[in-house]
Amino acid sequence: MYTGIKRSLQSTSATLLTSLTLVSCHPGESAQESLEELNLRKTVYCMELLEVELDVATAERECFADNYIQHAPHVPDGRDAVIAFFAARAEKYPESTIEIKRAAADGDFVWLHLHSRRTPDALGSAIIHIFRLEDGRFAEHWGVGQPVPEQSAHDNSMF
Repeated sequence: MYTGIKRSLQSTSATLLTSLTLVSCHPGESAQESLEELNLRKTVYCMELLEVELDVATAERECFADNYIQHAPHVPDGRDAVIAFFAARAEKYPESTIEIKRAAADGDFVWLHLHSRRTPDALGSAIIHIFRLEDGRFAEHWGVGQPVPEQSAHDNSMF
């Protein structure tokens, strides 16, 4: 089941990246559209490193700006602190993974709506991440989330 969840993200990521590639083939693409495409690709790549592959070392080298600012209250501020946070989490939850449900970009900002699970059998959480990128690296992050309940007051999915 765990590999299925990982494959699900990889499939979602592959579909998203394929779509982005097809969009980039259109002549007359503006500089703004190119920036947004690159930022979206980089964010998906970095989230896969951090949340699926648990490859914090590569994410540290490739994904975080030196002046990284954290706004989520449960994660310490600063580049070194967020790297330490992810390293500790990867060790504590080696089966942790995500599935990206929606993604969008506007200039230097990228939004991700995702389903996060610490273990394969967990209901997990619905999470929204907002990143501001600088030169292709996370410069700032805001995040909100809520647990997926066992029962809902309606039949609509959180995703």
